[in-house]
Amino acid sequence: MTGKQYKTLWITKTDTGIVEQAIIDRPIADLPDGELLVRVHYSSLNYKDMISATGRPGVTRNYPHQPGIDAAGIVEESLHPDFSPGDEVIVCGYDLGMNTAGGLGQYIRVPAGWAVPMPSGLTAREAMIYGTAGFTAALCIEKLLQMGAHPESGDVAVTGATGGVGTFAIALLAKLGFSVAAVTGKIENATHLHALGAHQIVDRNVLLEQKRPIEKPRFAHGVDSLGGDYLANLLKLIDYSGSVAACGLASSFDLHTTVLPFILRNVNLLGVDCVEQPIERKAINWQKLGSDWKLDNLEDMAEEIGLEQVPDCLDRMARGQVVGRYLVSLDR
Repeated sequence: MTGKQYKTLWITKTDTGIVEQAIIDRPIADLPDGELLVRVHYSSLNYKDMISATGRPGVTRNYPHQPGIDAAGIVEESLHPDFSPGDEVIVCGYDLGMNTAGGLGQYIRVPAGWAVPMPSGLTAREAMIYGTAGFTAALCIEKLLQMGAHPESGDVAVTGATGGVGTFAIALLAKLGFSVAAVTGKIENATHLHALGAHQIVDRNVLLEQKRPIEKPRFAHGVDSLGGDYLANLLKLIDYSGSVAACGLASSFDLHTTVLPFILRNVNLLGVDCVEQPIERKAINWQKLGSDWKLDNLEDMAEEIGLEQVPDCLDRMARGQVVGRYLVSLDR
């Protein structure tokens, strides 16, 4: 691979904070050390990618940088006995796309411990339609099930319903027989949310109107990707012994609440992390997404774009104009 180059999204940031995005050719030899060299065929766009690509704090420390927290492709070189050239793999989480060159480039080089063999029920394209968003939604639902959630419990509220995690949470819950209440600030997308499987649409401002420390129960459980006041008020509306799986901070990382939902209604707040999950757990959940939990309408869950379109789509994400998911083909 000496001298061979590949295309990537490249983010630069000056000392004065000016951030620029460009599609460039970069030598494969400049990638970081790692046991696997992977030719990336598909990636996706996530909230973290937007944060990294716009130079905001909290994801990427050092620039210039190749973002992309998702990657699916084929191993071209392996220094680890568990993988051979030609193996299909999924790489998501850990430091990929944060401070290690990520999947918005045609090549990555990573530790073998970051890679999941592609499940037999998934293609690279399908895996990246799910991406971190779908994987995280599955983790949230898994936690709810572990706490005893079942379809007869009542409605499950999903905040950030038009976002990546939200859309997959709705679709997966509906597939499993749950009644879903999609909580959104984009009421104009009600038809889309119903098509995903939402039983009802709730204006997210309803959550902000809950002023008392605890309110009349409205939902059996919840999946929250917003944090802040939305999560705090959702907890007030959860029925006895219900649970909320919290996985995001799109609104805020703060949480100002009281203990009342927990000590009066036995409510459970469940933290969900997709980044540092042990690789064995990641493999189990990816297999689930390729088998029992595989969505019938998976191809309808994302819009495919090429690398050249990524900067414009990231800008739309930053301005809150995106509904659903972007699948990024690195072969276009």
